[in-house]
Amino acid sequence: MLRIRRTLCVSVLTLLCVSWSAARAQDVPESLRGAVDRAVAAVKPALVRVHVVFTEYGEGRELKYESSGSGAIITPEGHAITNHHVAGHAVRVFCTLPNREEVEAELVGADPLTDIAVIKLMPDKARDRDKARAFPVASFGDSAQVRVGDTVLAMGCPMSLSQSVTLGIVSNTEMTMPRWTRAWGGLKQDGEDVGTLVKWIGHDATIAGGSSGGPLVNLAGEIVGINELSMGLGGAIPGNLAKRVAERLIEDGAVKRAWLGLTVQPRLKDAREERGVLVCGTIEDSPAAAAGFLGGDLLVALNGVPIDVQFDEELPEFNRIAAGLPIGEKAEAVVLRDGQEVSLTMTPVQRERFEPQEHELKAWGITARGFSFVLAKEMKRDSRDGVLVTSVRPGGGAGDAKPEIVAHDVIVEVDGKPVKDLDALVGITKAIREGQTKPVPVITVFERKTERFLTVVEVGLKKLEDPGLEVKKAWLPIETQVLTRDVAGLLDREDLRGFRITRVYADSAADQAGLEVGDIIWAVDGERLEATAPEDYEELSALIRQYKVGTTAELSVLRGAKERLVPVALPGAPKLAREMKEYRDDNFELTARDLAFFDKAKEQWPEDQHGVIVSAVKPGGWAALGELDVGDLILGINDGGISDIGAFEAAMTTITEHKPSTVVLQVRRGIYTLYLELEPKWDDETVSDSEQLSADSEELSADSEQLSADSEQLSASSP
Repeated sequence: MLRIRRTLCVSVLTLLCVSWSAARAQDVPESLRGAVDRAVAAVKPALVRVHVVFTEYGEGRELKYESSGSGAIITPEGHAITNHHVAGHAVRVFCTLPNREEVEAELVGADPLTDIAVIKLMPDKARDRDKARAFPVASFGDSAQVRVGDTVLAMGCPMSLSQSVTLGIVSNTEMTMPRWTRAWGGLKQDGEDVGTLVKWIGHDATIAGGSSGGPLVNLAGEIVGINELSMGLGGAIPGNLAKRVAERLIEDGAVKRAWLGLTVQPRLKDAREERGVLVCGTIEDSPAAAAGFLGGDLLVALNGVPIDVQFDEELPEFNRIAAGLPIGEKAEAVVLRDGQEVSLTMTPVQRERFEPQEHELKAWGITARGFSFVLAKEMKRDSRDGVLVTSVRPGGGAGDAKPEIVAHDVIVEVDGKPVKDLDALVGITKAIREGQTKPVPVITVFERKTERFLTVVEVGLKKLEDPGLEVKKAWLPIETQVLTRDVAGLLDREDLRGFRITRVYADSAADQAGLEVGDIIWAVDGERLEATAPEDYEELSALIRQYKVGTTAELSVLRGAKERLVPVALPGAPKLAREMKEYRDDNFELTARDLAFFDKAKEQWPEDQHGVIVSAVKPGGWAALGELDVGDLILGINDGGISDIGAFEAAMTTITEHKPSTVVLQVRRGIYTLYLELEPKWDDETVSDSEQLSADSEELSADSEQLSADSEQLSASSP
């Protein structure tokens, strides 16, 4: 289903229903049968399964994951309502309709404070047809008319299965989060407490993970809630609230609310007054602070609306009243202070997102965001200037700096230029990287709580480190095991020491010399071997490496009961996997290399096998999302074959230039051939990063050729 963000708990945000066929198998009273069938028929055509590729941020990277939830189409144009925690961070969205048709969708807007999001189905995006298509819709009912005991249906797509429904009754019409949940942060989305505005409709219709965003439906076939959570009882966001939020998202892409900077709670149990809400305090420099609110005041009226909050269940209603005040217009409040009514005047401002949008800065190896007013206050900063580092990639510029930059540090100055916000840092970074192919060391000033540090950060992506080539050494093309004392004893040769051949490489010098599996090598050019234990496994290969490539070694071999001398012309050792040319693609976050001799030998591939081996796939990258795995052999990309790492790099460079929505990899995995679809979301950093990596790769290739030449020269001169 969904991947829970930050303080959201899997056990809390699990939603949806089991199958309609299972519901029909239950003992549904005959008096309800017809009503249930009609309600399902009214909503099911508009019910969608929502498949999402979404982003999270950690380890200095933007991480991509897949999840699924549910939704309902609410306009003929294709707008569908779901939860923010399902689609609010989506970069790709696909909806499956009841007829199994898959339609791509786009995120219209999301509201973390109520956990509501709206997506829009785009049938013409994939193909030039159905531009005037009208979708079936589900209608909202009046959730204010819902009563305890009402029969309701929870509809959705549990565990990403097909559309389904279960039957239950309303258990509670004003369910709130218990106070103990505050110990683990409550039910938060992007730092916003959903319970601030929402009182859930509690119901006992069976729900399961995967149906977050699915509709709660009355017997009239109307949406009266949007399912969100399960805590023994299911919890649905009231339909009236969800509908208002959805309408604003469709119209403006966001919900605008007033903000006062006032913190309140229900009246204390021993309070003498029977009206008002208790003011705990104000946030410094907020409208409420400027108006003169004091801790201990009882707020009894707000813009002429009487206020009465004795219980937690009454707080969301007060918060909705405060959030609905006209932004930028004066509002009047009446408080009780020392038994006297005091009038206060304030001017509400527009509420900001508590957590501004997070971004990955590849050149720095960090993820970061700017500051909201409240976030800056919580971190006790004098202003909102600077960029807040949220995570750091090991091995990146920020992480390798001395002193290193870590999460929660604030970058305030780079290269002598002040960093006002995230846009400023992006602009400074582009100027630093202009025309550069290697990381550029830059003086960076950052703050950590009350301290101010100076460090040097190498800004830019680091090229792959060439591991270097092994000096060309002689090699005996076989695999062996040590002839242990136990094995020698069973062969009635307790005095025998050496190595038993376990494999002879086909068509090699050893094969041509006539060596066979089972032969025991006990001497080389008359020098007896001493190996008797597994830890002596290097003796034979170390002895062979002392020979010059091309010379002949005479092996003393025991085959059965017969001894013989086998001369073998020793070839040079083949390149190891770590010596093969490698290419890293930071857009798809994968690394691949050329095939080594031992790859082909291990997999029993022919000598002319083409392709490249995947040597690394970063979790949360586009390659990982497309199910590419380490060890996969990439045979082709889109319609072209891949001969070697040079062809692979060229193909990936072309892909970066053209930015296709889908990249198809032909992959061999074991005995199977697969076609993997990678569906990247391209960003503005892609081109510059790719150009740098291409230049780095060319430089690496030149270095590798030079090392190869040096290695051959060294081999020729070695004894």
